[in-house]
Amino acid sequence: MGLSDPVVVVGAGLAGAASAWALARRDVPVVVLEQFARGHTHGSSHGSARIVRRAYGDGLYTRLTGRAFELWQDVEAASGASILRMLGGLDFGPRRNVPRVADHLRAAGVPHEVLPAGEAAARWPGLLFDGDVVYHSQAGTMDADRAVEALLSLAGARGAEIRPETAAVAVAGDRVQLADGSSLATRCVVVAAGGWVGPLLAGLVDLPPLRVTQQQVFHFPRRDVSAPPWPSVIHEAAAESVYHLAGGRDGGPGDDRKIGIHTGGRETTAAGRDGVVDPAARTAVVEYVQRWLPGLDPTPSSEITCLYTDTPSEDFVLDRVDGLVVCSPCSGHGAKFAPLIGELVAGLVVGDGDVPERFRLARHLADHAAGRTGSVSL
Repeated sequence: MGLSDPVVVVGAGLAGAASAWALARRDVPVVVLEQFARGHTHGSSHGSARIVRRAYGDGLYTRLTGRAFELWQDVEAASGASILRMLGGLDFGPRRNVPRVADHLRAAGVPHEVLPAGEAAARWPGLLFDGDVVYHSQAGTMDADRAVEALLSLAGARGAEIRPETAAVAVAGDRVQLADGSSLATRCVVVAAGGWVGPLLAGLVDLPPLRVTQQQVFHFPRRDVSAPPWPSVIHEAAAESVYHLAGGRDGGPGDDRKIGIHTGGRETTAAGRDGVVDPAARTAVVEYVQRWLPGLDPTPSSEITCLYTDTPSEDFVLDRVDGLVVCSPCSGHGAKFAPLIGELVAGLVVGDGDVPERFRLARHLADHAAGRTGSVSL
């Protein structure tokens, strides 16, 4: 291991691509290894629409979203790509602490409104609400496909070497073993491999339990395609947490609405997922649309699966152990933070970063040993 050796980033999804760009901007030599084709759909970083927002029931994440948005704007300006679609955001439901969400927005200086259900329904025809609703304009969707390509292209323009269809089968702080039998010398390895993080680091790093689940999302046609798209929505309903958003290109020419249930999912492994949509999940989402979204046709136009990698607390895992950087910004809410994750990873690599203590391995392991599970108030 020497300073002339590159940093090797394993995984070219949102987190890995952002880490490569952040390191390349610091003139750090980088090699990015991706086991699949560039822009693949096997993990958690594909599709044309992910929610971005400032609203959280957790003040740490509300604050971090501010820096993430600044960095997304940098990515758009540097790449010329249109990544963010600012449509606003709505949060409500009996398990959504609207006053707390509003308090965190206020503390972060984010303009917002708290509306009664009837007023919100009148403002956004086709949506129904239960209880008070908090609206903020600094929210919408992020195009994950474009973001990954923009970040990889920006990193490549600064000298990073991108190697798709090149699988890492074993890692150490000074070397990465490849599937073809060759190896790479490295000064540091960033493991940003989504659902593959656990298997790659098994026996090398003490990790908290990482639960990989197969999730499914559905698109539903809008009845009035001439109407403006609705804001993104987080609905903490009585029995489940539902999110929905404008579908973008994945929603076809009608911008069909993308809808998913945040909780649940079938436990699997990253390599063992079957890609088969759970009929019970489909039924639950259809029933949700019939109850809460009269502005949609309740027959799905398309459906797809993806992966979540959850920690018990839903906090991210970002830390360095000797020459290995663990990068698991997971639990189904990390996509919006991608460029910030990249900056934090780069700081861990070069030694000038400031990672929140809650993301450190010691905190995760202590909470697990004490039986503290909890969850981030999304």
